[in-house]
Amino acid sequence: MVSDYQPSLLPDADLRAADLSWAYNRPAGSAMSIDELRGWKQRVAQYQATVSSGPPATQGTLFDLAEVSPADTLDPFALPPCNAEFWRGQFQESGVPALYFVVDHAAELLLYVGETVKSNQRWKGVHDCKRYILSYVEAHRAHELPVAVNIGFWPYAERDRRDRQALEQTLIQRWRSPFNKENWTQWNTPFVGGKLDS
Repeated sequence: MVSDYQPSLLPDADLRAADLSWAYNRPAGSAMSIDELRGWKQRVAQYQATVSSGPPATQGTLFDLAEVSPADTLDPFALPPCNAEFWRGQFQESGVPALYFVVDHAAELLLYVGETVKSNQRWKGVHDCKRYILSYVEAHRAHELPVAVNIGFWPYAERDRRDRQALEQTLIQRWRSPFNKENWTQWNTPFVGGKLDS
């Protein structure tokens, strides 16, 4: 029987220490090599660079009133970055409907796209992406490579959940963010429990 269980580095209070033994007792040589890490990042960066450059400009007409989607113009790398631990802060309000983007600014990689109705509370609970970020940062630290993972919020998302999720899905497909499960097959994301390409 195949198990979908993925151990967490950010356990709930009721988890026992034994449940985390895998994190501290890795077999020698099981860490991602520096070449594997650089190769994986390069593949993602090469694809995302084509998205950043955007579609070629087309000639419009004076009366063309075509609506431009935020998915076509939103630049996750230009959003003001928040520390990945922002959710630990004290907020006077719960926040606004938003899209959020987990970005490694040291490598200019968009790692994850998400949506929330309360931007200041989204990550207070359990969130698998927290584990992926820790694993990603740990892989960089092991090889003394630069890493700067932050979260940027786009606070103009629709209040309607379906509309917000539709935009989120469009952005996930457009950027192919590797921490989103929709793209795991493409990237064989080693930080979410998948295996590396050989």
